[in-house]
Amino acid sequence: MRYDGKKEIPIGIEDFKVLIDNNYYFVDKTDFLAELIRNLGKVNLFTRPRRFGKTLNQSMIQRFFEKTEESNAYLFEGLHIAEAGEKYMAYQGQYPVIKLSLKGMKKNSFQEAMEQFTFLIAQECERHMEILTSDLIKDGTKERFRRLLNEKGNESDLGLSLKMLSDCLSLIHGRKAIILIDEYDVPLENAHFQGYYDQMVSFIRSLFDNALKTNDSLEMAVLTGCLRVSKESLFTGLNNLQISSIRSNEFSRFFGFTEQEVHDLATYYAISDRFPVIKEWYDGYRFGKDEIYNPWSVLNFAREARYDSVFQPSPFWSNTSSNSIIHELIVNANEDTKDQIEELINGGYVLAPVHEDMVYADIEVNREDIWSFLLFTGYLKQIGSEMQDGEIYLKMVIPNLEVRTLYRRMIMAWFKDSVRADSREDLLEALLSENAEKVTDIIGRWLDETISFYDTKEMYYHGFLAGLLSGIKGWKLISNRESGDGRPDLLLLHRRPQDVAVILEIKEPEEGRTLESLADQALQQIEKNRYDSEPVNDGYTKIIKYGAAFRKKKCLIKLG
Repeated sequence: MRYDGKKEIPIGIEDFKVLIDNNYYFVDKTDFLAELIRNLGKVNLFTRPRRFGKTLNQSMIQRFFEKTEESNAYLFEGLHIAEAGEKYMAYQGQYPVIKLSLKGMKKNSFQEAMEQFTFLIAQECERHMEILTSDLIKDGTKERFRRLLNEKGNESDLGLSLKMLSDCLSLIHGRKAIILIDEYDVPLENAHFQGYYDQMVSFIRSLFDNALKTNDSLEMAVLTGCLRVSKESLFTGLNNLQISSIRSNEFSRFFGFTEQEVHDLATYYAISDRFPVIKEWYDGYRFGKDEIYNPWSVLNFAREARYDSVFQPSPFWSNTSSNSIIHELIVNANEDTKDQIEELINGGYVLAPVHEDMVYADIEVNREDIWSFLLFTGYLKQIGSEMQDGEIYLKMVIPNLEVRTLYRRMIMAWFKDSVRADSREDLLEALLSENAEKVTDIIGRWLDETISFYDTKEMYYHGFLAGLLSGIKGWKLISNRESGDGRPDLLLLHRRPQDVAVILEIKEPEEGRTLESLADQALQQIEKNRYDSEPVNDGYTKIIKYGAAFRKKKCLIKLG
């Protein structure tokens, strides 16, 4: 890779100090700190999709407010917060800070999750060893601290840990403490799927009650996560909770990149000509009043495109989001919901009520919550609203090409899993017995049961048939392989060449063409381009040829 003299792009750098010290490219969000100071809530909850800068912002808050032996003021020189004036910079380095990330608590059992939390608290205790040496702290409190430090604390110790740390630090430093909790909802989502949700809710509620509700040593708390868990299940009695979600105007531009910030980045890396591609793939989010780009995907694209002028965009976000709930809701959706998802993927919209408060335990009961989850996790965006029977309904669409690609991948993976779980003996028997009518019926039934995306046309139907035919024991599926004068869409070959080969050619819908004429055209193409030449040369003695025509959820399979 050639060096172009530009700052490096900070992929995966979530420590603000590391980012600044190493002179990475930084989209300046430090005016978020000034906004926090101006609108200081006792407990502040920010919910945004994953990889939209929550963890980096938490690190920035820590580096700004935390009182340390060596000043961190230099990290903010020349940035927006410094330019805002001394009345804001006077807060820098003035507070004890407790910082905790719960994203590592995705464990198979409650015991394992608590072991992880025990480790996390021990790490945070190591940052505050002054508690052991201070004459202001009582011996009994020091003993509790030692148990936490040595990972020996019981569940009561752990539930009181943040409260105890804030009490001690406030006493030692003469300032109330700031508590930062990142990915607060991860243990709850994971516990829902692993079957110990009630235990985890009980523990997190106890932890938060002690640290956030009845804590005179608390200056401010900032929590970040993907979803807003209902007050009834987690924040009972917490009347000082200030919430900022993707629908809030306040703080809306501090998570993700604005269009101007993306323009500036593209100009800096000399990829302004690729801006239309960036917009098509990674724009489309709306947080409050602001249009927002996916920062993770923009940075990943820029890292490649700066060295490759024809680099093609990819769904970089695909491996970063927790899709478990989305997958569960789509797979178990009723027919009406699946039809609506199909409409979304094909460029349409859905009109539905959305509830900001989530109760994981009620997901099985309230299946309509799928639209809330899709919106708040970044898989949908709001483009309008209307009132129906006294309730607000949001008009929502898929935000961009990246997310549409993720839907397709997720649904095709689900479809293939469903196919693998189901017996395909009937389909194989119908193909081998040259019963085109039965093949049509079986494939038609599968079309009815899956979610289609017609804008991909032949690509979708090719993947659909490949999903049905791949992985059959004793058979090998070859897709678009050179044969004769062209490429047959699908070749299904028995593992013993002296046996049977099946050729399937697929035709997409065409305006004014019947399924019959399209299937005939597919069969003519097999003959004209001699698609059977390679199987014959390989020793296959019986070649069965099918023309497959599709239009939405209708199909016709004809035998050659």
